[in-house]
Amino acid sequence: MESQKSNKRAVLGLLLVIVGFILIAANFDLFPFGWRHIVFSWQALLILIGLFFLLSREAHATGWILIAIGGFFLIPRVWHVPWSWHQLFWPALLLGLGAILIVRGVARRREPMDDGPDFIDDVSIFGGGDRIVSSQNFKGGRVTAVFGGSKYNMTHAQLAKGRNEIDIFTMFGGCKFIIPPDWEIRIEVSSIFGGFSDRRALRRDDPRDPSKELVIKGVAIFGGGDVVSF
Repeated sequence: MESQKSNKRAVLGLLLVIVGFILIAANFDLFPFGWRHIVFSWQALLILIGLFFLLSREAHATGWILIAIGGFFLIPRVWHVPWSWHQLFWPALLLGLGAILIVRGVARRREPMDDGPDFIDDVSIFGGGDRIVSSQNFKGGRVTAVFGGSKYNMTHAQLAKGRNEIDIFTMFGGCKFIIPPDWEIRIEVSSIFGGFSDRRALRRDDPRDPSKELVIKGVAIFGGGDVVSF
């Protein structure tokens, strides 16, 4: 885990150094004529974020999709084409979203998840709701929220032994987890114009069992979520 954090910091540092050199070159007019509107564009930003995910070795599928979307919309800035980005924005957004859901579906087959009360596997698109999880041996699951989201009440659940993971993907949406205050929680969510927060009011006297851990990981794009406790 510590090596993953170090790797992510190193990749972020490398990208910041590259951006710094680009800004210096721009301020001293070292870019060839016509490159400025390409380098300083939202399309280039998407590609840069995609490279961060690829180089940090997490969320590879999301990284490739962000690079593909950024590169696709960057084409009209480089070559003359008979269409503009605003004509294809929503179709491309739907294509990218569909590709992400397909990749997540394939990943689910490669990493089979048992059905039943010990797992959650929920998809919220243009909607959502409230779910109560009461498993006494909760092992994690997957949550997808697009233009919507749901709330998961786990106050009467118990964690299974070892590391348990919830893999989330939110895009223009979010999710909320209500959990007991004594659970060990680790958040490993990568956010793009969004965020995921642990908002629990923890007390020093809350009992903790280090043999049980819930890891919330995944990607939040223009969305996010939070963890709270009553």
